[in-house]
Amino acid sequence: MKLYWAPQTRASRAIWMLEEAGVDYELERVDLAAPRGEELLAASPMGKVPALVDGDVKMSESAAICIYVADRYASGRLAPAIEDPLRGRFLYWTMYTPAVVEPSMGEKFANVEPNRYRSGWGDFDSMIETWEQALGDQPWILGDDFSAADVMLGSSAVFMRVFNMLPDSAVLSAYADRCLERPGYQKALSLND
Repeated sequence: MKLYWAPQTRASRAIWMLEEAGVDYELERVDLAAPRGEELLAASPMGKVPALVDGDVKMSESAAICIYVADRYASGRLAPAIEDPLRGRFLYWTMYTPAVVEPSMGEKFANVEPNRYRSGWGDFDSMIETWEQALGDQPWILGDDFSAADVMLGSSAVFMRVFNMLPDSAVLSAYADRCLERPGYQKALSLND
């Protein structure tokens, strides 16, 4: 298995996920200023990282990679099985980062006037409120068990903290701390130099 990546990108999520799954993988560093090779473009037609090549499987997008790795290599451990009632919640929260967190952060960062009725993601404040309520006093988004959804959400919580976008939230701050304690995330972060 090969993961195309670059430091300081969403590829750190894929590295964290591969570490959590405990699978062997090779890293192929991508120079973001250089033309992309054929294998990378076969996995990621837009030439973006992360991109994963696992035998005949070629794919990109961090959330998709997290779901794929969890299902193929850690089903029941990092993702509820298809027939598990938690599966819907897992999919919702795994996709929450690209579908809700990132657009609302972009809107806030760009000082765009939010309109929760116009935007499918609502707005930054409703995104935070929904996330806090879902976590409540649980350690992880699905309860007691860490999952691929926490890779996606945890990376967002830490990112928002680093860029002073994380509101004064005891729930999300403690969640970010728990994520940062995970050895797989530490490995991914160590490659960002």
